[in-house]
Amino acid sequence: MDRQLISAIAHRDHPIAAPITDANLDRLLRRAELPDGARILDLGCGEAAWSLRALELVPSAVADGVDLSPHALSAAERSAAARGLTDRLSLQLTPAADFPAADPYDLVLCVGSTHAFGGLKETMDAVSRFVRPGGLALVGEGFWERTPDPALAEAIGTFPDLAGTIAAAESGGWLTVYGHVSDLAEWDEYELSWTGTLARWAAANPGPDGEQAMAAMRQHRDMWLTGYRGVLGFVSLLLQRV
Repeated sequence: MDRQLISAIAHRDHPIAAPITDANLDRLLRRAELPDGARILDLGCGEAAWSLRALELVPSAVADGVDLSPHALSAAERSAAARGLTDRLSLQLTPAADFPAADPYDLVLCVGSTHAFGGLKETMDAVSRFVRPGGLALVGEGFWERTPDPALAEAIGTFPDLAGTIAAAESGGWLTVYGHVSDLAEWDEYELSWTGTLARWAAANPGPDGEQAMAAMRQHRDMWLTGYRGVLGFVSLLLQRV
């Protein structure tokens, strides 16, 4: 099984694909105050939960979603059809970093996908190519709530604290106008959904694929429970281009 398929299965019951509740996702999108006819770009869109909800909130808006996973994009297509949004969402199977800049967007989303550009600062530099002057970016990124064990930092990656994360996001001509820091309950809901959905699928599919999925679930759960729970934070920043 490829990692993209494992991720797609694990996120079936939590398509937001981040430690954020539906209510807080709505709150972030409403604070964007998108105009009629808004153009939205979702980089690393996954199942496009963010852009689909934005389209529901602004009935005249249109969105482009970009992702590397055919499994996630197939799920996005099904969700768009079920919500009557197929004609307003265009999906492209391509690396986010390769998506060409064309007409500017009112809002660019990049939640949990800054690795596609090499980090947060590089992501904001890339997003600047897509957002109109005065437009918005909604970016979700990890940060260290407290100093991690060196082995954990090596396993997960390098993150600053919250102050450093906001500074990096603003370093290229952006201004933070709103944000949300995920709490522990949101993290637990996300992780228990991720691991639980994958465990249920693995149990229902005995054989090599099920064994591989179960092993991936156990490795992920151990890393969460004994490693980054309460240590790794997640912030969603609404930034305006200035």
